[in-house]
This record gives sequence, structure tokens and C-alpha cells, in this order.
Amino acid sequence: MAIRKLLVANRGEIAVRIIRAAKSLGIATVQVHSEADTEMLAVRLADEAICIGPAAAAKSYLSIPAIMKAAQDTGADAVHPGYGFLSENPRFARAVADAGLIFVGPDAATIERMGDKVAARIAAEAAGVPVVPGSKGRVEDEATAMEAALTVGFPVLIKAAAGGGGKGIRIAHDADELARLAPQARAEAEAAFGDGGLYIEKVIVNPRHIEVQVLGDGKNAVHCYERECSLQRRRQKVWEEAGAFGLSDATRASLCDSAVALAKAVGYSGAGTVEYLYDDASGDYYFIEMNTRIQVEHPVTEMVTGIDLVAEMLKIAGGAPLSLRQDQIAVTGHAIEVRINAEDPLRQFMPFPGKLTSLQVPQGEGIRFDHFLYEGYQIPPFYDSLLGKLIVHAPTRAAAIDKMAEALSTLELGGLKTTIPLHRALAASPDLRAGQVHTLWLEPWLAAGNLTAPA
Repeated sequence: MAIRKLLVANRGEIAVRIIRAAKSLGIATVQVHSEADTEMLAVRLADEAICIGPAAAAKSYLSIPAIMKAAQDTGADAVHPGYGFLSENPRFARAVADAGLIFVGPDAATIERMGDKVAARIAAEAAGVPVVPGSKGRVEDEATAMEAALTVGFPVLIKAAAGGGGKGIRIAHDADELARLAPQARAEAEAAFGDGGLYIEKVIVNPRHIEVQVLGDGKNAVHCYERECSLQRRRQKVWEEAGAFGLSDATRASLCDSAVALAKAVGYSGAGTVEYLYDDASGDYYFIEMNTRIQVEHPVTEMVTGIDLVAEMLKIAGGAPLSLRQDQIAVTGHAIEVRINAEDPLRQFMPFPGKLTSLQVPQGEGIRFDHFLYEGYQIPPFYDSLLGKLIVHAPTRAAAIDKMAEALSTLELGGLKTTIPLHRALAASPDLRAGQVHTLWLEPWLAAGNLTAPA
């Protein structure tokens, strides 16, 4: 059944992105919003808008009853969760399905299975996907954690089984640190996810973070190649690329094929991302998790493949089979995305909500700015600081970095402090240009004073 009216259960730039994809397919849209988001761009773009609660996310964007009532009141027949908020919440997916509506994404059972890192690891192993050496399952007490750590060897990562966003993670270099940090990680995981389960993983020294975009219809699956996501601050991605630099053709093929094998093994439906750690020293890669939603960084894949991933999600959710065979998907050139946040990078990335007094967006072939801004818009202080994503596409990686530097020089968000200075400094970094970066590179680079106020 093709979708007729889509409720967008999110906000910000991803809500705008979903509305535009829906409109391209002739689907009517309903935008939910909190009291703080009445003037949001997505509200203006949607065919209908409905307030679902006060500013606090717990009473609006995270309220399953409020969103379900909005869907019922507006006659929506489908719900797109975007990313964040309820996008990977199996209870939400189940509530949508139980109401007889279409959830744009995998079913609740798949979200539940792949959202638990231990269950996902078991599924990956069963599909023949390499995993980081670690505990065979959850470690329910500190004695079991110690046994697992001694088996794989220190240093180890203590990770929340239901984790995400870098929460519930600690590195233990020896037994004493493990004994001290495991209870901390358990308490943080319980507070963040309502689940204090942990597991133990071997630390890969200075790894890169590479992920593969997949599309599935529940029976078949394809990949849309890989992305490089190694530039991270506090385990949050800052700068993303498609594809990953310096991979051999054989490694790229193996990596992407393994992601498809996992997607097929779990009967995946929709757009998803399989994430890996890559060891530059050995050339080995290891599965770490699967994100059962659209990713923030999906535009770089769209730029190099020409595939509208959000539109594909909507078509699959509406009952259509995959519209692409693997041999129809090819990569052209290189793309880079940077996240423009309302934060002051010169003051420890302090949040900086405020009024946007002017907006100048770079124009030209191979330049895209996904955002939810307009002049005079008041940035609310209640949500994630992401304002937009600047994406460029060029024939080579070097040309893409040059184009990004040029685009950043003309992007203007008046009245706000943003992370634009960070990205301009990164674009000039010899290490980044040479591909000599990894997941632990950025924070020491910042601490060494490489980011300074513009002259």
C-alpha cells in the first residue's frame, strides 16, 4: 500500500529533508511540533502541522501517546521517525504498527535485536561478519567482566549493551581500572537507557570509523558503499566523507558485502547503516553496531551515488520492492559533509542558541546545505545544537576538501556562534588532507591549539 499521508515525528533539518522527499513522491505531510517549535521551517513547509506538547522533549518528541494521537487526529497512514528521539525505539515502532499505520523503517523486532549491541554482535557473527574480540554476551557482574577482560587482554572498552551517542563507555587499561570504571558505566547506562547491561570489547588502537549504507526490502538488500566517519569529538561525528580514503578495492568490496550479508540475515527493511572499526595497521575491520534508521550523514552517500535514500525508504515502507540492483549502484567522485552546530568552538563548544539575523548559503554545482533556518528564526535552547549540514561533491577527495574550504568561507549565519571556524581549520589540516586521522585524533589536535580565533 503506497503511503498517502506521512506524519513526520521529528524536528529540525531532518524533518525538512523528509518533507521534501515526501513531496517529491506526491505524499501529503503532517509535521508534529512542540510549543517551542511553532515557527520551525518544517512547520511552514508541511501540508499540516500539529502541536504535540511543551518544549521538553519528554513531553513532546519523545511522547509516544502524543505522537500517536496526532497521527490519528490528522488521518496519517504512515510515520517517519527521522533520527534521534524515537527513531530506534521498538515500543514506538510497535505502537505505530499496532495502530494499523506504516512505520518507515524496520519492524520493532529488528530494531530491538539490532539495538541491543550484544544481540547485534551475535547476529553479525552468525552472518559471518568479523566482530571485535570481546565477551560472548552481556556481563551481568564485575567478576564476569573481569574474566572477559583477562581473556581478550587489556586495554578493553566497557560498553553499554543498549548504548548510543558515546554514553556508558569507559576504557580500562588494567584490572584496577576495570573494577573502578565498570560500576560507573553500568550506572550511566541505566540512567541513559534504562538498561544497565554491559559488555567487554578489545580496544583497537587508533581505529578508523567506517560505515556502510544499506537498503533492504525485507527479502533483498543492497549497499550504497561506505562512509568515513573517523573525525569525532566526544564520540560524536564532526566531519564525514564518502567514500573512505585509502581502502583497497578488495577491502572495500569485502566490507560492503559483509554489510549486505548482515542486512539479509536479519531481513532488514528500509535504510540502515552497518558500522565498523577499521585497523589501519592490519587492514582488518570489525563490526561494532547497526543503526536502524537514516543517518545524519546520509547526504554524502546521496551525492556520490545519486540515490535519494529518504525517498527509497518511503517507497519500501509503502510496499515497493527494492528499485535498485547492486550492479546499478556506482560511486562518482568524492563527497564531504560537515555538521554546523550552534556552538562556540573557541569556548569549549559552549551551546549558543539565539536569533539568526542573516543567512547566506553558498551556491554552485556540487554544493548542498541541508538546514531548517531562515532569517529572523530564533534557535530554541531545548534540543540538539545541529543547525545544518554543509555537503560538497567533487571529482577527487583533494578537490572536495578545497571546495569545502571555499563553501565554508561564504556560509554566513549571522547573529550566532557556530562550528564553522572548526571546519575551516580542519580543511586546512595537513593530517586530514593526507588521511592521517582516526577516531582519537581530533581531541588532541584541539588541545594542541590548532583552532584559533580568525584574524
